[in-house]
Amino acid sequence: MARCFSKNFHIFVERKIQYVVTIKTTFNSMKKHVFNAGPSLLADEVYESAVQAIQDFNGSGISILSISHRTPAFDAVMNEADSLFRELLQIPDNYKIFYIGGGARTFFYEIPANFLGKKAAYVNTGVWSKKAIKEAKRYGEVEVIATSEDKNFNYIPKFEAPKGVDYLHITSNNTIYGTEYHYDIDAEVPVIADMSSNILSRPIDVSKYAMIYGGAQKNLAPAGVSFAIIREDMLDKIVRDLPTMVSFKTHVDNNSMFNTPPVFPIYVLKESLKWLKSIGGVEEIYRRNVEKAELLYAEIDRNPLFKGTVEKDSRSLMNICFVMAEGYEELAPAFMEYTKEQGIVGIKGHRLVGGFRASCYNALKKESVEVLVKCMQDFAAKYAK
Repeated sequence: MARCFSKNFHIFVERKIQYVVTIKTTFNSMKKHVFNAGPSLLADEVYESAVQAIQDFNGSGISILSISHRTPAFDAVMNEADSLFRELLQIPDNYKIFYIGGGARTFFYEIPANFLGKKAAYVNTGVWSKKAIKEAKRYGEVEVIATSEDKNFNYIPKFEAPKGVDYLHITSNNTIYGTEYHYDIDAEVPVIADMSSNILSRPIDVSKYAMIYGGAQKNLAPAGVSFAIIREDMLDKIVRDLPTMVSFKTHVDNNSMFNTPPVFPIYVLKESLKWLKSIGGVEEIYRRNVEKAELLYAEIDRNPLFKGTVEKDSRSLMNICFVMAEGYEELAPAFMEYTKEQGIVGIKGHRLVGGFRASCYNALKKESVEVLVKCMQDFAAKYAK
């Protein structure tokens, strides 16, 4: 009898294990809808190119991870990236493009180190603006000419472009709070913009800016590389003697090769630019981004269980923030769990805002937004009072 029980018990355990493995495999094979704020989703074609390059870069028999940055093959990568960037953003000839290793926060201190002689103007629209302001104050006077801190950064403040300052700095899209400038800045002084989270998501007039910079891990590449687009005359406005690596002139004069650049992230960036060109460029991706954002914002505004956190004229196309509506706050964990069951990843809001944040970067397909909208509709059908 004991043997019979033992045999049956083992059969039961084996079946349970098989059942758990089957369920786990099914869950893991479910299509994922990735709304991460960054590093973000990239296009399938970009992943495929990256995998191929890791295995065998351009038929060389060597992985992209192991090639020298001093080879003609990598020179070609850099040149193609430069050409594609210029074509897609219609960058004028009097601008230079360069790359540095690491995140865009490096530029928070390098910009004032290079350009802040007496006074700079900053617009404070959130955490990243505040961090940039903090670093700038190490080098000179900083005037915060506008802020939306009074309403927890849920709008883009209006301001008059200043005069008599070394430069004006803005953060064009605010990843945490979900606000975005939907226009270019007209100013007599040099305008410098952190475009980390909305670069190449909509058309811009590059000529309005003295410098555009950002981390590439939102719409362009894996984490590890940051880009800068700088007007050439700014290199003559560097106000102090700087350590070699801090001076922007070093990177421009050496074509981003003064030290070993982030080879693989730059390769992936180039492939992302190729993909963007192949689908119709910035105008086409802007159309897609508007379509995705309008779909999700319409559901947020319609659905009684949810409400947006940003004033409508400041809503970001890239980072869409919302919370449970009044009276439904306790349902937030249940909704989060329900979305996970449907394969949705990365919509938990930042702790400073709470709720949910759906980051709809360029490579995110409309299908993923439709799945999220369906989750919201199904959840409301079950819980709306």
